[in-house]
Amino acid sequence: MMKLLKVLLILVIGIAAMACGAEEKVNTEETAPAVEFFNNLSELCGQTLTGGIDYPDDPEHEMAGFEYTMIVESCTENEIRIPFHVGENKSRTWVLTLQGDRLLFKHDHRHDDGTPEDLTMYGGYANEQGDAYRQYFPADQQTADMLPEAATNVWMMHIDEGNSQFVYYLERNNAPRFRAIFTM
Repeated sequence: MMKLLKVLLILVIGIAAMACGAEEKVNTEETAPAVEFFNNLSELCGQTLTGGIDYPDDPEHEMAGFEYTMIVESCTENEIRIPFHVGENKSRTWVLTLQGDRLLFKHDHRHDDGTPEDLTMYGGYANEQGDAYRQYFPADQQTADMLPEAATNVWMMHIDEGNSQFVYYLERNNAPRFRAIFTM
């Protein structure tokens, strides 16, 4: 009986050692920047950030003069939903979906009754330029088909911890088009 217990103990110790080695290997593998960004953004879950438009610096711009609010409202292991309010307009939600090591960013626009607007769910996948705190999302084919003028759009999200800011930026045709800055 003692011999059997020793064999079982050796087996248990061996299995535990292999499990520790496997866990160590998983922890040392490099995590994709899009996944790191998603995890960093998840840390803001439950927070409401306020800010405003920074570019264009044009008081006549249709989105100028409003307080901006982003609510990191819903976070699951593969989706973050961020309602984005411009003044009293609550029609916009940013949706970030993690698919393996790829990150998809979409703009979900809804009418007051919750039905989708005609122009909704545009965006694209993060490209390779990003890191754990900044991601770039070029327009995908669905966006180009829906809004041909937006085919060259690149959206950028930046968690700027050094300045306690979250930045949402859009460029079109390689030129700045819009930037909003939120205080963290």
